Amino acid sequence: MLRIGVDYTAAVRQGAGIGRYTRGIIGALAAQDRESSYRLFVAGRGAQGHTPHAPNVRTRRVPLTDVEAAWLWQDLRLPLPIELLLGPLDVFHSPDFVLPPVWRARTIVTVHDLSFLRVPEHAHPRVLAYLLRSVPRAVRRADLVLAVSECTARDLVELLGVPRERVLVICPGVDAHFRPVEDADTLTAVRRRYGLERPFILGVGTLQPRKNLTGLIEAFARLTAQRSLPHELIIAGREGWLYEPIFARVQALRLHDRVRFLGFVADEDLPALYTLAGCLAYPSFYEGFGLPALEAMACGTPVVASSTSSLPEVAGPAALLVDPHDVDGLAAALDRALHDEQLRAGLCRAGRQRAAQFTWRRAAQQLLAAYRSLASHA
Repeated sequence: MLRIGVDYTAAVRQGAGIGRYTRGIIGALAAQDRESSYRLFVAGRGAQGHTPHAPNVRTRRVPLTDVEAAWLWQDLRLPLPIELLLGPLDVFHSPDFVLPPVWRARTIVTVHDLSFLRVPEHAHPRVLAYLLRSVPRAVRRADLVLAVSECTARDLVELLGVPRERVLVICPGVDAHFRPVEDADTLTAVRRRYGLERPFILGVGTLQPRKNLTGLIEAFARLTAQRSLPHELIIAGREGWLYEPIFARVQALRLHDRVRFLGFVADEDLPALYTLAGCLAYPSFYEGFGLPALEAMACGTPVVASSTSSLPEVAGPAALLVDPHDVDGLAAALDRALHDEQLRAGLCRAGRQRAAQFTWRRAAQQLLAAYRSLASHA
């Protein structure tokens, strides 16, 4: 029986992003693999999320926050191996950029993006300093580095000097509940919950500079000035960092009655939100993968996305791609996605086909093969 340790902290502490990735891939592993023993580590003080229920999965919560655990392991470099908490392991996997000390286990770390090196001006200074000292050390120590896209794999080789043979690309999957919502009562309930009385363009993502929400707001302003547009711009995502210019741009353009921020939206409401949207606007400056684009495609929603970083690789020909620095180009792409019916139909059809290629089951199968290969070469 293979003994696999996983840092599951992000899964129970983060609703989106790395939390969703960890829940998706480890949940799919637990559903498929009943031969291995999974031991999940959770820095658990204040963590409310659930862990997978399976006879071969057990969880060890420790009375530390994730910040405290990072301080002990990454800043103080406390030589406390993870095996003291989880027992003997064959493989330990961290899905969140950094590794704790280990004793004998082989190690895997997932790197989602290197935005802190590609666009460091978009990171919070404190987070940037932490990543700059912790991530390079983790990828040097790891026996295998997982990248979520070929774009991230190339960045690992170019920016951190990781040998390509030590990098494995495993793309995330799209949860099965992301599909067009046809139930009228569900759609009505979501409309009422979020006050969606008008048609809308949807943006999804944590409020931070890298998401280029100020550019999206500017493009929306230009589009509403060019034609009579009934739509609102609805942005779903929690406040992250350096987000004040986003709100300031809304006020400067006098769009406070046309641009609304919903905050974090629960997973169960997202499929209906995507279904109701006229299109998804995803004009990020940099993405390691860009899961919201695929989630919207799975729900039959046209997508306008950036032509940079991983997004062309992820979206393929199933989205309208635009330079995120080109505000007029973004406005024109949004206009086409909303009003060109032939284009909309083609994007909806191609998007659902594209999203169907990315499943957690496939990702879990690839990850299990990596675990077994790594353990066999111990």
